[in-house]
Order: sequence, then C-alpha cells, then structure tokens
Amino acid sequence: METALDRVLLLHGIARTSASLAKLARSLDAAGFVTLNLDYPSRKQSLADLADHVHKEAAPFLAQPGGQAHVVTHSMGGLLARVYIARHRPPDLGRVVMLGPPNAGSELADLLARHQLYRSYFGPAGQQLGTDTEGKLSRLLGTVNYPVGVIAGDRALDLLGWLLLPRPNDGRVSVDRTHVGGMAAHVTVHATHALMVRNAEVIRHTIQFLRYGKFDAGRRQTCDGLLADPALPNCPSAPCRERAADHGTP
Repeated sequence: METALDRVLLLHGIARTSASLAKLARSLDAAGFVTLNLDYPSRKQSLADLADHVHKEAAPFLAQPGGQAHVVTHSMGGLLARVYIARHRPPDLGRVVMLGPPNAGSELADLLARHQLYRSYFGPAGQQLGTDTEGKLSRLLGTVNYPVGVIAGDRALDLLGWLLLPRPNDGRVSVDRTHVGGMAAHVTVHATHALMVRNAEVIRHTIQFLRYGKFDAGRRQTCDGLLADPALPNCPSAPCRERAADHGTP
C-alpha cells in the first residue's frame, strides 16, 4: 500500500519545461505522492550529460527514507530516465511511467536530423532520438529490469508527422516505437504527443500504474473530478461507487 512518502520524479520532454507537466504533478500530489518536477537543459547536452545533471538535483529527493522512488516522463524524458537509472539507479526504485517515449527512436527525428536548423535547435540529445538505437546508445540506455508502464497516443494533429510516421502515431512517435523490451504494461489512448500530458485518461492511467503496476484499459473516467477512480473503495463519487460495483470492486 502506498503512503505519502512515495516519491515521483517528473522529467519533461525535449524543448519543454517543467510547466508542461504541472497539471500531472498536481494530480499526483492530490493522489498522495510527493513530487519533484524538474527543469533541465534538454537542448544543451547529450543524454548522458543530462542524466548526470539531473542526478545532482534529484539524488537527495530520491534517496529520502521511506516509500519508493517512482519516475514519470514525457517524450525524450523516457530515454533520459532509462539513462539515469542505468547510471544512478535509486536504491528504492519503484515504477516508471513513460508517456509517448521514443524507445525505439522516431523516423521523424531521422529525417529532421539531416538539417542544420534541427541540429542547432535540439542539440546533442536531439540527435540521439533517431531509430538507430543499437550500439552505443543501446548500452547507454541499459536494460529495463524494473517495472515500466508505457502510454502511447494515436492521434496526430501535426501534418508532417501524420504523413511521415507509420500509423498509428501521435504526430511525433509511432505507437510501435514506444514499446521497449522488459516493459510491464502498455496502453494506447486517443491523445496527441504534446497534449497527452494534460489528458485525463493519461493521468488516470499514470496513477493506476504507480499504485498497482498495471493499466486497466477497461475503466473509463465518468466520475466527478479528475482523480475519481472506481478502483478506490474510498472514492466519494456516487458514479464511482456504482461503477465499482459493476466491476466487482469491493
């Protein structure tokens, strides 16, 4: 059973900031987790250097006694989490939830990396997001030997991504390329890459996996409030109680 001492480190995607995960962080706080929503210079350093940079700020938070240390990521933050864990694994590592991660790279990054403007703007880490994930990058990412839940999106509003990526995709990453060997669970939601971090279903799935280590794709959000959950016996919402009875939840 989780306690308020369970901690969650949040890692945003490339060219984003912690503000992009603010709603998710607030939802996790409300669900009883203690969060650290970090900013890091995603366009300035390689994944290895970013992992070391994050470690300086995250290590005291993750090393606090009691509970488990979880990680929730968006986009490139998923790769950064894998590198971080391979290099600086927290002693009480719990579960990892990745939203739209390019675990097997992105064909869009393959195309854009040919252009100087892309390389200049997205920097060293941006050039590590292609589909050639073998060799040095594979060793850097390490082996997934911890509980990972992946949430992929299948809606693309970006015309370039919609045209160039295998379908289904979220406009940046195809669903197939979010998979990673060793993951514990995978679920696809109707969301775009950029907006999935604010999607109610994505947030619900994130909390579900952090608590139970699995997704329940059969449950849908029908209750009052973002965090209403029919899996929770103390949910005050009447619709939640009714749906809990429908699912056989005591």
